Amino acid sequence: MSTNPTQPQASDSPKPVNGTPSSPSSSAAKADKTTSADKAKGSSLKDTEAPVGVRVNDDEGTPKEYDQLLSYSLIDTRRLVRVGSWGMAHAADSYVIRPSTIEQVEAVFAYARRHNHPVTLRGSAQSYGDPHMGQNAIVLDCTRMNRILDWDPVRGVIEVEPGVRIADIWRYTLEDGWWPPVVSGTMRPTMAGAAAMNIHGKNNYKVGTIGEYIEEFELLTPKGERLVCSPDKNSDIFYATIGGFGMLGFFTRLRLKMKRIYSGNVEVSAISTPSLKAMIDAFEDNLDQDYLVGWVDCTARGVGLGRGLIHAARHLAPGEDPDPISSMRVSRQELPDSFFGVVPKSSMWLGMWFSRPFWRMVNGLKYYMGIREAKAPPYLQGHAAFNFLLDYVPNWKWGYRPHGLIQYQSFVPKDKALEVFETQIKLAQEARLTPYLGVFKKHKEDPFLLTHAVDGYSFALDFSASPRNRQRLQSLVRSMNQLVLAAGGRFYFAKDGLLQPHEVRQVWPDEAFETFRDLKMTHDPDDILESDLSRRIGIFDKDFMNLGTKKTS
Repeated sequence: MSTNPTQPQASDSPKPVNGTPSSPSSSAAKADKTTSADKAKGSSLKDTEAPVGVRVNDDEGTPKEYDQLLSYSLIDTRRLVRVGSWGMAHAADSYVIRPSTIEQVEAVFAYARRHNHPVTLRGSAQSYGDPHMGQNAIVLDCTRMNRILDWDPVRGVIEVEPGVRIADIWRYTLEDGWWPPVVSGTMRPTMAGAAAMNIHGKNNYKVGTIGEYIEEFELLTPKGERLVCSPDKNSDIFYATIGGFGMLGFFTRLRLKMKRIYSGNVEVSAISTPSLKAMIDAFEDNLDQDYLVGWVDCTARGVGLGRGLIHAARHLAPGEDPDPISSMRVSRQELPDSFFGVVPKSSMWLGMWFSRPFWRMVNGLKYYMGIREAKAPPYLQGHAAFNFLLDYVPNWKWGYRPHGLIQYQSFVPKDKALEVFETQIKLAQEARLTPYLGVFKKHKEDPFLLTHAVDGYSFALDFSASPRNRQRLQSLVRSMNQLVLAAGGRFYFAKDGLLQPHEVRQVWPDEAFETFRDLKMTHDPDDILESDLSRRIGIFDKDFMNLGTKKTS
């Protein structure tokens, strides 16, 4: 690609992100380690081992050459590995397969149909909970399918394989003057994972979710169909698969419309807020900004309940940056590996192993420093540094070792948000489970079938998942869930790890669940695709529709 935004050139052939082209003869990764597991669904491990080099037929009687596609026994205890969640609080024993071609994915689905074996889809495993995990399932890891297939720097449209990460995309397009329209707090998700969870960013209230910028994708269903889907073609599948947490098929390619930018920087300003009500008022007063995100001090009480700091940012207009070519160099965006050039960021997570009084002091210090920052003039910051806060301190989650963390994120309509979120903070404090981190964002509705978005706000809280906390945490979550459901709120499957079937049943209208279940029956009639998440929430169980209180749209 061109490194000069004034001289764009479209690529004329698929280009691998990692420099190694995919090919039909590529084989999957070798076994990571050996462990033990129970019998897989439908048959024993021994019974489901596929002989190498045999000629077999798919469900329609068409011959397949497995020796060219899968040069190993698919279900083999040597391939059984422990798959963990990003939050480190969930884990499962699975048969991890890393295909590099569509044909290999087709072969895995054919194998699963024949042996009635469950398959779980996984990207880069950035979800806090269990949507990419499946106990005793074949886990299809898409990270080897990581080619950028096409890039049009004039229109700003990029087409990628499912394993291409957000980091790969912005590094590829930035110097041509384009940035992903929606990014999460980390640059590590794959495009398949981003679409399956329909990620949102700090600009959700203004631009929506990433699904609204996916122009088209191809989906390989468990029964072998290859469906091209867009808002105008197979639209029912399009709107159900985006945000459908990997239950309808495997993305083989996705086409994304990028955002034109005129600088490698955004202009950032800070707004100090003495309470949660003041934070909501400040959000509403600054909707002209391109990005808004709030940090909440969950340790404060009384009149200071929910106090915090908002960071607002806007894109620079054409001509504002005197040297856009320089600021849009990828090298200018890379995050530094140390604080002040001295303290390695890779060791900063060690500072999280402190007591509640220490973190109360840290939060208080951050709040008062925020008051000072809010009095300073706006400053310029790179897109990566502003957007990817979770990547700023590598491995910060290790501060929650050895038991991991649960992130609780709820989405509540605007008129109920203050009451619900203030009560959540109070309940957490009363349970002696005060979160170290609270993140506040504004949202708008979107057209996707099982969307988490509402016309309102979200509040994300991090909790330690230690055995000492777990029972109290589960009780706290049940109480907070009831608040959210009573307010007409929603939840986000990328963050969830504790929702139960009767709670999920109350979130979306009857017709949404019925449509999703009908599409599942049509395109995955053997119920091949499942995950620990789908089993936990029971969304495809026979009695699911009889649970909870029915809603209408």
